[in-house]
Amino acid sequence: MRTIDLDSLEIFRAVVAEGGVIRAADKLNRVQSNVTTRIQQLEERLGHKLFHRQGRTLALAPAGHKLLPYADRLLRLADEAESELRSDLPLGTFRLGSLESTAGSRLAPVLSRFHKLYPGVVVELVSGTTGALIKRVNGFEIEAAFVSEPFSAAGLESIPVFEEELVLVTAHSVTSVTRPGDLANSTLIAFAQGCSYRRLLEQWLGKGGVSPSRSLEFSSYQAMIACVAAGTGFAIVPVSVLKALRATADVRQHPLPEKMRHNRTHLVWKGTPSVALTRLVEMLRMPR
Repeated sequence: MRTIDLDSLEIFRAVVAEGGVIRAADKLNRVQSNVTTRIQQLEERLGHKLFHRQGRTLALAPAGHKLLPYADRLLRLADEAESELRSDLPLGTFRLGSLESTAGSRLAPVLSRFHKLYPGVVVELVSGTTGALIKRVNGFEIEAAFVSEPFSAAGLESIPVFEEELVLVTAHSVTSVTRPGDLANSTLIAFAQGCSYRRLLEQWLGKGGVSPSRSLEFSSYQAMIACVAAGTGFAIVPVSVLKALRATADVRQHPLPEKMRHNRTHLVWKGTPSVALTRLVEMLRMPR
């Protein structure tokens, strides 16, 4: 028997967003005692405390952290259900994840077309590494994400979307890189752990018995490429990113082994797709 109703979830989410019962009650046009009672009833049904008091504010307890993404998803689906019955077009907020490289070099025309087709949808784009994005999809923090190979798709649906060519980039002073040993004692410049491209490069280096003398982690390709161009170290990047940043002349490109060179970007999601995600998948499957 279900123990959660949508009204209780809406009240719970408002308390989280407002940081306390008083502001949540004002936002929801409810009396404070009603909000407090509904939260207490929800905690009793679930058998867990959802909040801890911190001074004058309320902070999420571990059970509250677990419940929040489900509350967001259930309320969004309820809104979508109402919208779908009133219209054949998706409406509302669509939280989408993407690799930094995909967001910078591939998504602009895709999202522009999606916006023209479905102007009632507000796309919230979240960037991250493949590992971080898959974790957020599994936790229902985002509805779907563009990720790169290799990745684990256990429990996820996926479709291949973009073909990428990967290259090794160095400063112009490095004239040739044909084997991992050529990069011995050099610095690896990459995104944080969880980046699929970094994993490919580290596996290739490892097979050659090479371990980078140092690693520098960045959160953007602009910074990575600038450091490479300055002679700080080496990196692996999609050719599409170099072109999008107009940086092809700033660094020297070295071809990677055939198995590493060609890579695909996939769209992944979990469970039943929302109306907005269904329309995006349909659009991506159309010939381009």
